[in-house]
Amino acid sequence: MERVKTQILYELASSKRTFWELLDKVNSPLKDFVAALKCLAENGLIAFDEDGFSLTDRGWSQIKPESLSFESKPCTLCQGKRIIPDAKFENVLAEFKRIASKRPSPSINFFQGYMLERDVVARVAMMHYYGDLSGKAIVLIGDDDLLSIALALTRLPSRITVLDIDKRLGEFIKSVNWEYGFNIEYVEYNVADPLPVGLRGKFDVFSSEPLETLSGLKAFLMRGVACLRENGAGYFGLTLHEASLKKWLAVQKFLSRMNCVVTDIIQGFSVYPMDYGTANYEEFACNLGFKVGKNPGINWYKSALYRFEVFGKAKLPANADKKLKIQFIDKKEDLTHPTLYRKLGNMVKGRF
Repeated sequence: MERVKTQILYELASSKRTFWELLDKVNSPLKDFVAALKCLAENGLIAFDEDGFSLTDRGWSQIKPESLSFESKPCTLCQGKRIIPDAKFENVLAEFKRIASKRPSPSINFFQGYMLERDVVARVAMMHYYGDLSGKAIVLIGDDDLLSIALALTRLPSRITVLDIDKRLGEFIKSVNWEYGFNIEYVEYNVADPLPVGLRGKFDVFSSEPLETLSGLKAFLMRGVACLRENGAGYFGLTLHEASLKKWLAVQKFLSRMNCVVTDIIQGFSVYPMDYGTANYEEFACNLGFKVGKNPGINWYKSALYRFEVFGKAKLPANADKKLKIQFIDKKEDLTHPTLYRKLGNMVKGRF
């Protein structure tokens, strides 16, 4: 947590910041961020009021003035993604935005939320850059982001299959599929269940935005890897907000045991709004012990993009063909799920 405290202090050395502005700048587990703020305030290093946080004289004593002459920031062209969707990807983005504007509203019951449209297309562009798009059979486990539609708009994949538990999402994808003459296959599927017959080892590429409990992450990744042919590739998102480095290490070890090699980790690749009206994941801000104003529209929730390749043939765990027990919420690391603060009826055990 010392690193988080240091980041907060140096952010406040630049100017006074609101809670949301700090959260946007400091990429760390959300619980560590909140704990660091409280610790700094209790030790008299920062002060706060309804307008935000600032350094005290004691806080300024922790700052090396010469360090303020240096500045590091992500590339403004690619926004830190290392990839720029260009040429026909611009047309894909424009059409994708039109289609996505009619999507079903996210549901808390499925822990749904979706990344910004530009980031969906950026993932497609990344897949193209690595040769994972043209002529490839691609499977998506969960598709809140409508990646299947962005992929189909390129007309490049040979096959696109979506496995998702939400029938509303499935109906929307099928309606777009019919209207545009795509070839997207939708299969209603709960990731806790064994893979449907005929999908194992049939795809070149897998993509997902999994649950961030350890059991959820392992389930999504295991099902995805099971779908891949030899030397297949996978893409998935993982945050630091809800997944500690301990969990990151466990995920990387799990991939390694399946004969998967991580080729890329790009921090902040995907950006998510957190208040969709029907699903608000910023309710935690009312339970912090200090006053936090309403988020003015800062998209602070960011996910790193992982890419991996199967080194030859995957080595699947012994339970790969079995029904899995999946933890829906990690109470040790998650602050964002509204059920931590209020009860919801008819909760479905997973966002799949």
